[in-house]
Parts: sequence; C-alpha cells; structure tokens
Amino acid sequence: MSFHSLYRHGFARLAACTPQVSLADPAANAEAVLAAARDLHARGVAVAVFPELGLSGYSIDDLLLQDVLLDAVEAAVERIIAESAGLLPVLLVGAPLRHEGRLYNCALAIHRGRLLGVVPKIHLPNYREFYERRHFASGTGTEGGTVRIGTLDAPFGPDLIFAAEDIRGLVIHAEVCEDLWVPSPPSNDGALAGATVLANLSASNITIGKADTRRLLCASQSARCLAAYVYAAAGAGESTTDLAWDGQVSIYENGATLVESERFPSGQQVAIADADLDLLRQERARQGTFDDNRRLHARPFRRITFRLDPPMEDLGLERRIERFPFVPADPARLSQDCYEAYAIQVSGLMQRLGAIGNPKIVIGVSGGLDSTQALIVAARAMDRMGRPRTDIIGYTMPGFATSEGTKSSAHRLMASLGITVRELDIRPAARQMLSDLGHRFAGGEPVYDVTFENVQAGLRTDYLFRAANNEGGIVLGTGDLSELALGWCTYGVGDQMSHYNVNGGVPKTLIQHLIRWVAETGLFDAEVSSVLVDILGTEISPELVPADAGGAIQSTESKIGPYALQDFTLFYVLRHGFLPSKIAFMAERAWSDAARGSWPPHFPQERRRAFALPEIRHWMEVFLSRFFGFSQFKRSALPNGPKVAAGGSLSPRGDWRAPSDGNAAAWLAELRKNVPEA
Repeated sequence: MSFHSLYRHGFARLAACTPQVSLADPAANAEAVLAAARDLHARGVAVAVFPELGLSGYSIDDLLLQDVLLDAVEAAVERIIAESAGLLPVLLVGAPLRHEGRLYNCALAIHRGRLLGVVPKIHLPNYREFYERRHFASGTGTEGGTVRIGTLDAPFGPDLIFAAEDIRGLVIHAEVCEDLWVPSPPSNDGALAGATVLANLSASNITIGKADTRRLLCASQSARCLAAYVYAAAGAGESTTDLAWDGQVSIYENGATLVESERFPSGQQVAIADADLDLLRQERARQGTFDDNRRLHARPFRRITFRLDPPMEDLGLERRIERFPFVPADPARLSQDCYEAYAIQVSGLMQRLGAIGNPKIVIGVSGGLDSTQALIVAARAMDRMGRPRTDIIGYTMPGFATSEGTKSSAHRLMASLGITVRELDIRPAARQMLSDLGHRFAGGEPVYDVTFENVQAGLRTDYLFRAANNEGGIVLGTGDLSELALGWCTYGVGDQMSHYNVNGGVPKTLIQHLIRWVAETGLFDAEVSSVLVDILGTEISPELVPADAGGAIQSTESKIGPYALQDFTLFYVLRHGFLPSKIAFMAERAWSDAARGSWPPHFPQERRRAFALPEIRHWMEVFLSRFFGFSQFKRSALPNGPKVAAGGSLSPRGDWRAPSDGNAAAWLAELRKNVPEA
C-alpha cells in the first residue's frame, strides 16, 4: 500500500448521500442509489449513508402498506445487493420491510454482494406532523432476529454492528432519524459496543431553525460517543403536500464538523470526509470513563464482519488539516482561543500570587517572544489585583551575543508598561566563571560550546533567584511548551527553572498570536501595543553565541527545527499518540504546498513556506530523538504553571508522565521503516 494512501494511516472515507427520490418507485430509487455508489466507489469511499426510507420515499403515507410497493422494495433491495458485488462502499440504505406480520422502518447494510444485516428503527415519532406508528412497528424486542428478503436471509435487530476485518477501528452502527432525538439514542449503545462510525438515515422535514438543532444533536453525539457521526436527510423529490425537505447531509467527528453540504438542493447531494479512526481509538483509550460507562450500560451486540479491501493508491485526503494544530486558521476561533489562553495565564498567576502572600515578581526580559508574553501576563495580573506594576521587577541581562535590537525592545517594553527596570550585565561574571573553569574562551579563543552558552543561561537564572530573595519576590518563568518538548532549555540553574511558569503550557506557535491579540485588543496603551508589534518580527534566537563573520545570528530553528513542524508533531504525539509515519503523512498534506489551505490571520507572507516530505522526515527524527530520547528529565522537574492548550501539557503532574531514562528507538524505527526518504 502506498505511503500516500489514506487507508494506510488510519483514515476511512465516509459519505452522506441524498439522491433525488422518486416517490413510490423503488426501481428508480435503487438506480439512484447504485449510481451514487458507483461514483463513491471511484472516489474510494468506505461507508455511504442514504436517507430514511430512501427506496420508497418517506412522504408516501398509506402507500407504505401497499403490497405492490413493498414487493417492489424487496426487488430493489435484491438488485442493489447483486450490483454492489464489485463496489467498495458499505451502503446503508433506508427501506420499509415486512417482518413477522408487521412493517418496519429499516436501515440495510449492504457490501460487496452481501446483505450484512438489517437494523429497524426503534423510536417512532407520532406527534405534530409525524404519524409513523400508523404504519410501522418499533424494532424494540427484535434483538437476535433474522429477516428474509426475497431469497435472502440476514440478521435483523437493533443489536447489530458491522466491523471491517482489514481496517483497524472501522466499526459501523446505524440508527434511523428519531432514534437520535431521544435522551438515550441507540448509537450510545452502539458506540459502547465498539462502533466508531455512527450513521443516521434520516428523513426529517425542515422547519425554521431545525437545521441548527440537527447540527447540535449530531455534533454533540459525536463528541459524547467519541465517534464519527454521518447524517443524511431526505431532500429533493419528497412530497411537499404539507412539508418541505432540505437534504441536509453532514459528517462530524468528536464534536467537530468535518463537512456539511449546502441545503435545499435541486437534485442529488453528497458530502464526503475522511474520518480519523486512530484519533477516535486513541481518545477512547485515554478517556477511561468511556469504558467505565460501557461496563455499566453495555448491551449485547452481534458483530457482523466484512472485508473492505480498500484501494492502495493515493486518493488525496478529504479533510482539512490545520498547519498549526495549536493555532486555528479561523479568525473568530483564534480570537476566542487567544482570549482564553491569556485569561488562563493571568488567572493562574493571580491565584498563585494571592496564595503565597502577594510577593513581587522578578522576571528576565530579553526582548524575545517568550519573555514578552510572560511580562504582559504579569502586568495584566497586577492590574486586575489592584497592585502597582512597579511590583514587577524586570531585568535585562546582556551577554556576549545580546543584540542591540532585542536589548532596546526589552527596555522599551518595560518602560511602556511602567514596571521597575533593572539592567545587569552578566559578562564580567561569565568571564570570571569561564576563567575559573579553565575554558578556552577565557584565554581568547572563539570557543562557543555548550559550556559557553550555559554559563550565560545559568548566571541569568542565578541572578534572578537571588534578586527575588533580595526583593521579597518570586521568579516568573518564561520558557514555553515547545522548548520543554525539545529539551531546549538549561536544566536546574537555567531557564528550565522558576518559581512559577505561566508559559509552560503555551506552544511557541501560539505565543506570537497571543502577543498580537493583546496588541490589537487594546488591553494596554498604544505605546505598549507598538512595542509588541515590533517584537513580533524578532528572529527566534537564544542570543548566546556571537554572530558569525557574515553577521548571521544564532538561530534556534536551524538547530532544533522549524517550530511549525515541531509543534505539529508535538500535538499529535501528546494528544493522540499517533505513529510517526501517520504524523508525517498528515504534515505533508498540511505543509507541502504553501498556497493550499488557510493560514492564521496576520501570519506574515514571507514566513509562509512549504516543507517537502524529506524535510518533514528529517526534523521529525530530531523531534523524536529529543522528546523521547533524552529530555524527559527536564520535564520531570518542572515548576508549576497552568495547562493552557487542549493539545496537552508536559507537566509530570498532569498530561504527560514518562521515564527520564526512556529511549526513542521504537519511534525512530517506525519512522525510518515507513516514511520514504524521498
């Protein structure tokens, strides 16, 4: 199977379909289903969901009890089964079926010439415009049954789920329309029995506001059940004698909308999306209460198996993958995320200060992104607590590679915020320490090794802690989540340590947007906003090694990789535990073409770059080596700080607990084996 096949990486292509129905004409409706199925086969769809009573039409009232119609439905079912033999999708088709003297409103699961099973509707609406009990019996009590359609026998009952033998995690449950609108939908039980794809074959006439209710129900059910939810409502062709139909088709996954079609189509409507089965499995494994709930409420289900035999080639990916999983591209969503992230940081710091007697804050201000974010959090906390900003003591501590630009930015920011400003030149102390250690730099050689760097980083932290002692304050940390993931911090007496770190749960790719959000929302005066905007253009650098002969400064990303890629990998490792090869596949889809897809608002045009698969693979090796191989000991001794991103935190007291003496061998082996080098 090609590396570029979505089915190799835990995705399954789903479709919600609303063909134009021909009332009381099962033969025509069967042809419409088959025509759609052939098209979906060509597009590599695994599961296709059609509307309720789609083979007869929903709005035909007492025609449902006519033998002519019901015989024609059975013939249509037999035709679909026969002609599906060479087709990929599992077809979930709605039809009225006779069984043991009653008529049932059913979902039929058909695949490659087999009738896998028939699921009857349980909850029959008999209120307002609905009159289903006039025609149908409820499927309650039919568990364990078998139904005969023409010459075919198949399992019958609401106790059926359909599981692919060859696609890990592809397990399907079907329910019919009103079954979703009750307090405990049948799909609850299906999900607890293992179904990851929940299908709703619906008719559902449209009235003002009803589409929003359907959307809310489907999204919430997908979130509650940690599942994909595929919804197909009746559309064009249904009778408008007393009702109207909008053909709403949509697919949801764990609370998120994957795709939703336009409504009120003039003909067939199809929505296609690739659901992430690995994501659903991982969420269920992590959320142990899901299985606890199963143990309390599980019902017995019959598991009907089939082989999907999906295509091996590259089918593309019908799914939006954010370039920055910690940073949504949607402006409204990003603004909301920035508001919440900033409020979490501020409220966390306020609580900590209040709990320990309201000490002053001591912070190192470099003029870079991280210390800027920590400082504006501290300033806001002081404002909200009614304390003077002069209770924040900011130190700028120039070293051997500090640029005039960052030093100037640090002073401008501190002055505009009105905090207490101090400057402490660490170079004399650093020279003394390097001399005491017998380091060659002290003898005049341009040796810029890890000792040279960490002498500076350690002195800065040492001075801050002693200044906190002297001022009756606490040291506010500035290091971010991404640096902790990569171990890009100096342990102990270094930037890994502080009394409280408000940035420890914030990824690097989000911090620039937080700073811009603060600048644009006017939380501080215009001068502060102006300085913040200037700082946003600063190159990410520890500024520990002097510029080279050509004037190029030390670059963090040239050493540990682009934060855009490393945060992408971090999110999917931390939140979902995905295979490196899957993350690489997703990263290529997100990053291979800078012109494709959306970028977060205000993202600089000159930084909108693309990454090819070999580059993605290279930097992922760096990430895996650092994250799993040797940097856990730094995270195991983290200071306190609030979790901010839903993607997770690295606190040893929270999301991520791992041995400090682990290794990256298994992750690197999976990457090297399954991701091509070119």
